[in-house]
Amino acid sequence: MIVEPVTDRRDTAGDAFLSVRDLRIHFDTDDGLVKSVDGVSFDLARGRTLGIVGESGSGKSVTSLGIMGLHRSKRARISGEIWLDGQELVSAESEAVRKLRGRSMAMIFQDPLTAMHPYYTVGAQIVEAFRVHHPDASKKIARKRAVEMLDRVGIPQPDRRVDDYPHQFSGGMRQRAMIAMALVNDPALLIADEPTTALDVTVQAQILDLIRDLQQEFHSAVIIITHDLGVVAELADDIMVMYGGRCVERGPAETLFDAPEHPYTWGLLGSMPRLDRALQDRLVPVRGTPPSLINVPSGCAFHPRCPYADRTGGRSQADLPVLAEAAPGHFAACHLPASDRHRIFAEEIAPRL
Repeated sequence: MIVEPVTDRRDTAGDAFLSVRDLRIHFDTDDGLVKSVDGVSFDLARGRTLGIVGESGSGKSVTSLGIMGLHRSKRARISGEIWLDGQELVSAESEAVRKLRGRSMAMIFQDPLTAMHPYYTVGAQIVEAFRVHHPDASKKIARKRAVEMLDRVGIPQPDRRVDDYPHQFSGGMRQRAMIAMALVNDPALLIADEPTTALDVTVQAQILDLIRDLQQEFHSAVIIITHDLGVVAELADDIMVMYGGRCVERGPAETLFDAPEHPYTWGLLGSMPRLDRALQDRLVPVRGTPPSLINVPSGCAFHPRCPYADRTGGRSQADLPVLAEAAPGHFAACHLPASDRHRIFAEEIAPRL
């Protein structure tokens, strides 16, 4: 089979190492068309971290798997553009994307116990990930590299633990081993999908510190996918908030925490516990439940749950809001006028945060 070269257009995204443009990932199912990702765009430069947040079912993980080229099936409809270091991936042949996966881009999956093969040692799996992209490397060299990576991510006695199986590792150590496997080829893009799920607080902090240190060492572009705003506050330079398969707010992390523009972001922040101040009231969850991605509400997908939808003169129910710049580098998709959003946030939201 002849593999077509990946399209090259290095001036597409300016200085961005990763540029996603109008990405749509829909799935044909027996129940209907699932619009998991419906027009997402963002840029990410080397050395920067993007946090993608939202409730379960908002399209976060599907976006990341789409970037990795792991949604190529007959039921998946993928359109838009994904530029990685000037190379377009959506239109590329599967084999060309596979050669990039693990070397130019890598992913830390949500549950390392299921992502790692139970019948092979941790070392054997890291060795395989290395030799796929270094076919001339001997098993001895690859094993040495695996031990080095396990040591780098803080696994004690790596020369011995390299021969252990995933079930012999604790949850935190499995996550570290997964990070070692993802970074064994020094990828320029690292995607971490819920990297601290099911870990205790001290291990969470260690994993986040490890990702930060490794990013500084390898100067990687990093995407952190999570529903935990505390994680993105710790790591992210920029944040993208997703709801119903779309981006509803995007901007610098400090700006988004200090002056959020979208009612959904207000709800997420209001439901986050704070340890830096005395608790005055009970946490206020976002009312209702996320929409079905088969029957996404018309207009603004958030309007059935939004306490301010009745202030837009029916536009929330009828018109899809455009992601517009609310401040330099800060974008929001909301029908409420900016003056109303600022007043509501100052008078009603900020005092509770």
